[in-house]
Amino acid sequence: MLTHPQFDPVALHLGPFGIHWYGLMYLLGFVVFIWLGRKRLLTLNQAGWDDKFLDDLLFYGVLGVVLGGRLGEVLFYNPGYYFSNPLKILAVWEGGMSFHGGFLGVLLAMVLFARNRGIPWLALMDFIAPLVPPGLAFGRLGNFINGELWGRPTDVPWGMVFPNVDNLPRHPSQLYEFALEGVALFALLWWFSRLPRPVGAVSGLFLVGYGSFRFLGEFARTPDDGIFGLMTFGISMGQWLSLPMVLAGFAMMAWAYRRTA
Repeated sequence: MLTHPQFDPVALHLGPFGIHWYGLMYLLGFVVFIWLGRKRLLTLNQAGWDDKFLDDLLFYGVLGVVLGGRLGEVLFYNPGYYFSNPLKILAVWEGGMSFHGGFLGVLLAMVLFARNRGIPWLALMDFIAPLVPPGLAFGRLGNFINGELWGRPTDVPWGMVFPNVDNLPRHPSQLYEFALEGVALFALLWWFSRLPRPVGAVSGLFLVGYGSFRFLGEFARTPDDGIFGLMTFGISMGQWLSLPMVLAGFAMMAWAYRRTA
């Protein structure tokens, strides 16, 4: 049996201010996005898609991730708490970002970016899809450092006690999601996108891959109990939100390949 290290969530104290690990994880995700994006640009032959294009793309993406992710956490998972403590909505450094909210925020941000640049939205989404999983991986590491989103009780040898919760050994579900949504999804998308694919196929695979990995990972994670806990058929809010992603992803891939047949 293991014990969570109980990290200090503040990586660096600067007088009354502090730099939180959670924020640093997001910063690392954005840095890796730029680094991988430049590598992908070398494989493309798109006029105007250069380093400046990538910097502007990241700016839109950051707004979508932060605003959408926070609003998703507030509205999907714990509205009662945040409406009772409205100032906590702004405390993003304490954790609490919904992937599904961030996903919707990025979709909207990319619609605006594509319209402003006069480029096809779906081709843009195919470009960024393989760049996203490392950021998800860093986010899950941030969850682990914060000791949040812990797993369900278990008797597996690597079960971990989270002293801030109770004395029960639990699945380190943050690390499972790090491996699935971050490492495995990145490897799958980077491999798939290394060759030319029909427009929409890479985006579709992202939806299928993330939705499937998130659905599986939720079986080891304690359900978010802000308003729902386990829902119909004994599955969680995260799983219900992931199912439409999987279905839409399969439909998108079928549509993409049918158009080129």
